[in-house]
Amino acid sequence: MTARGTGADDGSDEALALLRDIEPAPASGHGGPDRGGPDPGGPDRGSPDLEGPDRGGPDREGPRRGGPDHGGPHRGATAAGTRPGAPRAGRAAAHHRTTAWPDARAVAARAGRAAPVRSHRVPLEQALGEILVEPLIALTDLPSFDTSAMDGWVVAGPGPWTVKEGGILAGHAAPGSLADGEAVRIATGARVPAGATAVIRSEHARSDEARTQLQADRVVLHGQDIRPRGQECRSGDALLPARALVTPAVLGLAAAAGYDDLATVPRPRVEILVLGDELLTQGLPRDGLIRDALGPMLGFWLRALGADVIATRRLKDDAGALLAAVTGSSADLVITTGGTAAGPVDHVHPVLHKAGAELLVDGVAVRPGHPMLLAQIGTGKHLVGLPGNPLAAVSGLFTLAEPLLRELACRTRPLTYTAPLRHEVQGHPHDTRLVPVVHRGDLVVALHYNGPAMLRGIAAADGLAVVPPGGARAGQETEILDLPWAQAGTGEGCFT
Repeated sequence: MTARGTGADDGSDEALALLRDIEPAPASGHGGPDRGGPDPGGPDRGSPDLEGPDRGGPDREGPRRGGPDHGGPHRGATAAGTRPGAPRAGRAAAHHRTTAWPDARAVAARAGRAAPVRSHRVPLEQALGEILVEPLIALTDLPSFDTSAMDGWVVAGPGPWTVKEGGILAGHAAPGSLADGEAVRIATGARVPAGATAVIRSEHARSDEARTQLQADRVVLHGQDIRPRGQECRSGDALLPARALVTPAVLGLAAAAGYDDLATVPRPRVEILVLGDELLTQGLPRDGLIRDALGPMLGFWLRALGADVIATRRLKDDAGALLAAVTGSSADLVITTGGTAAGPVDHVHPVLHKAGAELLVDGVAVRPGHPMLLAQIGTGKHLVGLPGNPLAAVSGLFTLAEPLLRELACRTRPLTYTAPLRHEVQGHPHDTRLVPVVHRGDLVVALHYNGPAMLRGIAAADGLAVVPPGGARAGQETEILDLPWAQAGTGEGCFT
C-alpha cells in the first residue's frame, strides 16, 4: 500500500482540513427525494467515518465475465412516490434481482468492449487524451542531423584552435566544414559542421586577448556535447505501440518525429439528459423547487473520465420528450438522471421498453445508487440511468459509466490500490457501500455527509472507499476509487 496523502496524522479524529465542522449529520441525511428511489436500506444518514474494503478485491472485471447475478433480491428499497411491492416496469418487484456491484462493473466493461471500435485521424492538438490506433513510427531520424547540445565552441582535432569568424545558429546551415585546429562559435541545437570532433561549453574554454586562439580548461573528449544523428531513434523505429495514451509528451514526440496528425480512437460521445419538473437552474430553492446539482457537475465529471460531452439537456417529466431525446441522440452514451424507479413520473423503464432497448443491468446492490441501470439502445449505443440523488448519481458514474467509457475509448483499467481505515465503518447488511474518504498519511478517513442526496462529503473527498456488505473494521485494507482530479491538490499553499 502506498500512502496517498502528505498530511500528518495528529490523532484528532475529526480535525480534517477540508471539513473542519464535521459532526454527526441529522438522522435523515437524504436532503430530498431520490428520483431514482431513496436509499433507506443502508446507513447512508451522515454516519461518521464510514469506509471499508471490497473483500472480493479490486475491480474484478475478469474472473466472472458473464457470471450469474449474485446481488440477491432487492431488499426493502421503496421508490419515491411508489407503494411498497408495486411492479417495476412490466415485471413484479418480487422477481427483481439486483446485480452485485463488481458484477455490474464487469457487465458495463463487457458492453464497452463489445461495441465496434471507431477511429479517426485528427491534428495533433485534437488528439490529447485519446488512444493511438496504430504504432507511432518515426518518420525521420532524431535528431535528423548532428546537433550541438550546448552553447559554446565546436572544434576539430586537438587544441589549441584557431577561431573562425562568425558563428553557427540553430535553424541555419553550418558554414562549410572545419579543418583540424579550427573552432567556431555554436549555439545549442545548431547543426554541427562536417569535420567537427567535439563541442566545448563556453564556460570550459578561454581565448586570447585578440580572440584568435582558443584553449580548453579541461580534457576534450571526442564527440562530447554533440548529439549525433539518430541518437534517439532512426527513421522507421517504433516509438510507441498502438493503444498508447496520447499525453502532452506523446504530442511532443509525435511532432518531433514528423507527424502533423494522428490516428486515434475518438472520445466516446455522451449526451446528458437531466430530468425533472422540480429543478431550477439558478437562484435559491423555492415553492417546492430545488436547484439542479447534477447538470453543472456531470459534464465536467464525464470529461474527466475521457468522454466528449456533446450536450447537456434538461427535460420535463414527459415520457414522449424523453423517448424522442433517447432515440434521436447521436451519442454513443446517453446519461439520464432520475426516473429509474417506478414512481408516477419515472419514465426511464417504459421509454427503454418502447425503444426496444435491452436492459443489461437493472439495479445494483450498492449504496447509495442502487436504482441505477445500463441498457443497450442500438449497435454500439448505450444508456446509463443514474439515480436523481447527487451522491447516488456519482455512485452510478463509478459503477456503470466509468467502465463503459473506458472500454469504448480503449483505455486500460486504472491501477487499483488499498489503504487501511482509521476507524471502523458501518456497512449495509447485503450491499456494497461507496463512501467518500480523505487520505491522512497512510490511512483513509471516511467523511460525514455521505447520504444519497448529499455532495458535501464527496466535494471534500480524495476518493470513494469500497465497503463490503457487513462493514469493515479499523485498520482493514480498503479498496479506494480515486476521484479523477484527486492529485490536483488544494489551494492551501496559497493561504499560508
